[in-house]
Amino acid sequence: NYLSFFSGFGPFRQYLVNSSWEAVKELSKRGLGENIDLRIMQLPVVYQKAKEQVCKIWTTLQPLLTVHVGLASSTTALIILEQCGKNKGYQERDACGFHPEGACCVLDGPEKIESAINMKTLWKNISVEGIDIILSRDAGRYICDYTYYTSLYYGNGRAAFIHVPPLSELVTAEFLGKALQTIILAMLEQCGEQRE
Repeated sequence: NYLSFFSGFGPFRQYLVNSSWEAVKELSKRGLGENIDLRIMQLPVVYQKAKEQVCKIWTTLQPLLTVHVGLASSTTALIILEQCGKNKGYQERDACGFHPEGACCVLDGPEKIESAINMKTLWKNISVEGIDIILSRDAGRYICDYTYYTSLYYGNGRAAFIHVPPLSELVTAEFLGKALQTIILAMLEQCGEQRE
């Protein structure tokens, strides 16, 4: 069995319910078939704590793939596939009022790290009815981007990040869980092809 790990985030700012965590819980109910042991975790919107949890996932569990899901508050109905994580520019304060030392993730880390998942190929090959999917090379320099970079760094690129919109009448947790299932099965297929 291959272990895959998924994280969503807790509440922040005006979002008392974070759609990313609701989507991940829904995905967990649906599962990814019998070969995939699926574990989930909610990360706090706090740089240091999120980083510690991510390091722990990679050092103790060593999953085949870790997928982080975050809330993109600026989008109405878009799912965004993030290709890379950036190391520097973290000026914005987290839920505890802190930002990272040197405004960066890893002091001597590379400027950016690309995911081993080719998001463009993935994007070309999947569609989810009722919502647009776009590609991005900038995850926004906040906790999402920070977590992604950290995960790519410790997981040698075997991480992915998906931004989901806030919940609404059209975009329910169930809808997002189903969309994630479609996207992640395609990601796992790509991991399989890379391994062979």
